[in-house]
Amino acid sequence: MSYSVGQVSGFAGITVRTLHHYDKAGLLSPGDRSPAGYRLYSDADLSRLQQILFYRELGFPLDEIATILEDPQANALDHLHARHRLLNDRISKLQRLVEVAEQAMEVQRTGVALSPEERFEVFGEVTFDLTYATQAHLKWQHRESYQRSMARAAGHSKEDWAKLMAEAADWRLRLTAAFDAGEPADGERAMDLAEEHRQHIARWFTPCPTDVHGRIADGFVTDPRAFALAVPPTEQRPGLAPYLRTAVHANAVRRSPADHA
Repeated sequence: MSYSVGQVSGFAGITVRTLHHYDKAGLLSPGDRSPAGYRLYSDADLSRLQQILFYRELGFPLDEIATILEDPQANALDHLHARHRLLNDRISKLQRLVEVAEQAMEVQRTGVALSPEERFEVFGEVTFDLTYATQAHLKWQHRESYQRSMARAAGHSKEDWAKLMAEAADWRLRLTAAFDAGEPADGERAMDLAEEHRQHIARWFTPCPTDVHGRIADGFVTDPRAFALAVPPTEQRPGLAPYLRTAVHANAVRRSPADHA
């Protein structure tokens, strides 16, 4: 059977202009003509077009497709292997671009309105895990306390963040010193440090009742990313997260039935 350019265009889902281009390039030249002189494609032509479209879908340039089709047994596999490697390289590059784009979006969700250079200068090793920040955003975005916390964070200046981080660093030094000295987690020193942490959250982000503080401390044990926001990995010790959690809960008991605000 023979098919007109319009019919083949409809079959293949490509434009008539593309078929004319393939003909002009010598890639697919129909051998038949209608009595009126119009191009007519045979079944063999359609089979060749199918191969052309397959290679085009893989990103092959037309001249390379022509080379493959001239000697498919000798060249097709080698060309496909080369294209496979190229596509994998492109996938890797695109994946990195996707990750960069995701990170850029996630950074916005941390509420920290600083440039990358300022973030590094202020935070150093203590960084927002972007996956964690995104999950927190998706989980808590409709909660008033979360929205208030993010609004407070977004309003902090570089100087505010520097002061906040210096305060946190001093607290971490005293926390690890108490832990290393063997101070009991439910002792006065550890509970005082837990209360300082609670007040730090309330001062810089959002009111932190003791029950909320307890849930935050529980997260320190179940999710290393959460604990890394309080104590960076290089300052952590085995057992420090459970130690702080115990101190937080002990402090809550100590304060009860006092004001939990």
